[in-house]
Amino acid sequence: MTMADRSTETLTGSPGPTERTVRLSSGEVCNVPSGWELLPPGDAGVTRRVKAAGPTWTVKEKKGRREFSQGLWADAKQIADAKASMEATRSTAGYAKKQAAAKKRRDEKQGEYVEDFFQAVCDFLEFAPEYSAVAKHLAKAVTEHATPVGSGTVARTERIPIERRAESAVIAWMRHQTTAYDNMKIERVKGRRREVRRELAAKSRELLQNYRSGEENAMVGCPLAKALRG
Repeated sequence: MTMADRSTETLTGSPGPTERTVRLSSGEVCNVPSGWELLPPGDAGVTRRVKAAGPTWTVKEKKGRREFSQGLWADAKQIADAKASMEATRSTAGYAKKQAAAKKRRDEKQGEYVEDFFQAVCDFLEFAPEYSAVAKHLAKAVTEHATPVGSGTVARTERIPIERRAESAVIAWMRHQTTAYDNMKIERVKGRRREVRRELAAKSRELLQNYRSGEENAMVGCPLAKALRG
């Protein structure tokens, strides 16, 4: 269903059935007003200025439990003015200094988090003394994979304590590195993939227990030892 021009409204919706349409949560389909352009996501500064200048239509697409921005529809002049204004701001020495200081703070914060996460992984592993080197090797591998900004892993969420993030990150890393999960053909039955993950997680925990208990020759034929060597 099409609707009349709603260019004076600020809306949020998902991609419509055709290129210049937006579908609202109500199911209504709006035609993008004439003279409007789509501003792709990625430049928060420009996006903020476009939104502040007048009506916009935000487009988001849901994939699984997550929503991804598909951009922002707005008057073409509104977008051009915002880009020019942002470019002028970014060309100043003051802006460059501010950005450098902000980057330094982010880098310091990230460095601190990487250290804290590495320690949380080591605490979760709690390997016997004779396998302390293996624990550090594994903790380093998991930390390097899970902590980069934008990685989208459980380590980047603040919704759960760092101890649980560390545990989940270890189990996820082992699922991909020490099991055949990535090559499994899992039935398309609701809940089956979750069930397989639980089964593999249980096996990973059993494997970790060998190192915690200091079991002799735990590394012989061990898929974890093989993964760490690789």
